[in-house]
Amino acid sequence: MPIPTIYYIRHGETAWNAAGRFQGSQDIPLNDLGREQAAHAGEILVDLFAVLVADIEFGGGELQLPPDGFALDDRLREIGYGHWEGSTLQQQQESHPEIFATRQIDKWGVPPPGGESYASVTLRMRDWCESLKSDTVAVAHGGTARALMVALDVATPATAADLTIEQGAVYVFRDGKIAKYS
Repeated sequence: MPIPTIYYIRHGETAWNAAGRFQGSQDIPLNDLGREQAAHAGEILVDLFAVLVADIEFGGGELQLPPDGFALDDRLREIGYGHWEGSTLQQQQESHPEIFATRQIDKWGVPPPGGESYASVTLRMRDWCESLKSDTVAVAHGGTARALMVALDVATPATAADLTIEQGAVYVFRDGKIAKYS
């Protein structure tokens, strides 16, 4: 059975994103730019859904989601950065130089100290995808987006590891392909 269409949005910018800090599981509030990015992604969704609705001849309309029309799913959590959570790349390198150097060579397979690898995140993203019953909008993180790309075979670990996942954009996974709307 094919995977339903996934409309994927990376959360808007936070103060830690702006400072180059790795968030992991920390819940850092969006900054002003992050709130603008979130609103922009919502506008993109409205436009995408209007086209979709028109394409299937239900007529135009606007996206109106009920306030309780969502669910939280722990499988969409960000990659665990362990001891590196909240630190910058330079701080990571200074704190664990050997692990940092090894991870630079194999970012997909080598986890941060006390954290998880992209390979393990890919397994939970694959499990999440296989559980979907209908087209889905997901708001999550850059790391889980990279892992989703690999789980759905639209990228390889080597290409996905360093991809920039834009905030304020909508990534549409459909029919084994990915399209970005920004």
